Amino acid sequence: MSARLLALRGSNNEGVLAAVLVVLVIVMSAVSPSFFTVGTLAAVVRSSIVPVIFALAVLIVIVSGGIDVSFAAIAIFAAYTTVKVSGRGEATAPLIVLVLMALAIGAVLGLVNGALIARFRLPTLIVTLGTQSVFKGALLTYIGSRYIADLPPSMDRFSKTNLLSVHTSGSPANLSLMVVVPLALAVFVWWLMRNTMFGRGVYAIGGDVEAARRAGFRVVRSQLLVYVLVGMLAAAGGVVYVILGRNANPQDLVGGELDIIAAVVLGGASIFGGRGSVGGTVLGVLLVQLINNSLLLVGVPAAWQRAAVGVLLVIGVGVQAATAKRTNRRVLVYNTLDTVEVAR
Repeated sequence: MSARLLALRGSNNEGVLAAVLVVLVIVMSAVSPSFFTVGTLAAVVRSSIVPVIFALAVLIVIVSGGIDVSFAAIAIFAAYTTVKVSGRGEATAPLIVLVLMALAIGAVLGLVNGALIARFRLPTLIVTLGTQSVFKGALLTYIGSRYIADLPPSMDRFSKTNLLSVHTSGSPANLSLMVVVPLALAVFVWWLMRNTMFGRGVYAIGGDVEAARRAGFRVVRSQLLVYVLVGMLAAAGGVVYVILGRNANPQDLVGGELDIIAAVVLGGASIFGGRGSVGGTVLGVLLVQLINNSLLLVGVPAAWQRAAVGVLLVIGVGVQAATAKRTNRRVLVYNTLDTVEVAR
């Protein structure tokens, strides 16, 4: 019975998160009858599209034992620069070219982070805090600081395309085609982290850098690839954000990093590195978005919504710290018992 309960809970508490989501939906449906509707579901899914992409990037960094707060700056830098240099009119490049351009920009900016962290062994939080300011400053100074209302036609067409449209008694509920992007990226990151030597190396580095090095993993190269990949995922998220919003504003995105990190930690990723899953991360994002949507429906001010996310982050880290302490104590007891047994 206990083994079955452990299997339902999941290795990263995915089952617990799913249960919390179900309970939250039931409670909110009882409090506000307008909550459990197709329109609300579509709104939550739409609001989760970009956060899921960012969360996948943050997941990889946290599993590797680091923290990245520059992903939002990379995202808007890549997306805004792509829109800025793409020109106007029907002569603009097709969407695939614009996406590749943004991904290349994201890879370069991610490489900057990776080089500083891997080559010089600098703290990840300090490095990414610094590069966040550098990227944002360079964007506003050298690329542009003006709001762009007209996207290239190839982007604008996708902003109006829906994967699903449901007509209800109220306004129609539309599910954007862009929802395919986080789903595809989630499958890719799951496969990458689970079935490749690179993914195993990331988990090993997050668990113990020196042990990973002795096991034969190329730590510096893996860390460089981690931040290049994170930069590309952030750029993809930036492009999707611009398409969904149908505009490009260089002042957007930076400042919302806490929600993403909180979602990843709530999804079971260890802030100390070496543990985390794609499924838990997606559920964590849905939980944070559902909580924000619920608080909005009951009239809670935006400032308290930010406080709620902060409280969730503290609880998530606290639970992880308590679990790690309990595990270390259990290992210490087992080692002591083994020593006594050997002495006998």
